[in-house]
Amino acid sequence: MRAVGRNDKNRVLWGTRVRGGLAVLTVAAIASGCTQSERGDRSETPHGSRARPAPGRQPLLAPPARALDAYATRLRTAALARAAAARRWGLAKVPLTAPAPPAKKPRITTRKGFEVDGHAEDDLPPVFTTIPTEQKIVFLTIDDGAEKDPAFLRMMTELKIPYTAFLSDYLIKEDYGYFKRMQRAGVGLNNHTLNHPYLPGLSYARQKHEICGMQDVIEERYGKRPVLFRPPFGSYNGNTLRAAKSCGITHAPLWNEEVFVDHWAYREWDRDIHPGDIVLSHFRGKEHWKGTMPDMIRRFLDRVTAKGYAVARLEDYL
Repeated sequence: MRAVGRNDKNRVLWGTRVRGGLAVLTVAAIASGCTQSERGDRSETPHGSRARPAPGRQPLLAPPARALDAYATRLRTAALARAAAARRWGLAKVPLTAPAPPAKKPRITTRKGFEVDGHAEDDLPPVFTTIPTEQKIVFLTIDDGAEKDPAFLRMMTELKIPYTAFLSDYLIKEDYGYFKRMQRAGVGLNNHTLNHPYLPGLSYARQKHEICGMQDVIEERYGKRPVLFRPPFGSYNGNTLRAAKSCGITHAPLWNEEVFVDHWAYREWDRDIHPGDIVLSHFRGKEHWKGTMPDMIRRFLDRVTAKGYAVARLEDYL
């Protein structure tokens, strides 16, 4: 029998250490693999073997983390696109984004002094100029339909500014398609009578014809019978609201401010905007104003943004 020398002992000891080290590494690898599998961090090849991430790339996140990361990416992309659009359209600042509309809608009542005889008793549509809210939001409404500026549609779509239209048939019938494109962008199309008359000067029957007739036009052309009605010039009487109710109208919003291409007009003594105010403008161009509809929107957005207000969608609060 050969005596065991120092070299043999060293070889045995080294082999034992190697086997022990491999066992430790194997256990660690198994534990690591289980942890990665639980986290969803492990990617595999079609044959089931683990694949390392490409150089410079992070391992995949777990599904909830991936969803949050994708959502954050969409928000960043949308913010960058809105900032680029604000620069492109010459705005002083990027418009603020309105908060989500309330799950419970505010109770809308007729503004004091705007009632007609029998308003409450006959449950007539409320006439109001402001939405009850403490949030710094305003609502843009645009009347009639005379100007049909494609640049206006592009501007509002790129900036993602909500607004509500009140249309008169005698002005829109030359191009129903323009307002169809508006509707596809999410804009509510509402009633501003067939021919824009001074309604209190008409009989009940003629008022009903103007209002119900416009209901029919909007339903035929745009597939939906509106529930919002704005009387031309903001003028109405008891017959107006009774006729409107008979035609399916539930609300009659007026306005607290009006914006033009070169100035603002105010209903209140403080000549300022307030939370929940409804702002009026018109579909007008250079034939009527010293500028274009994008010029008007620029004046509107620059002021409300500077005052810390966002623009919300009126229908979301009714």
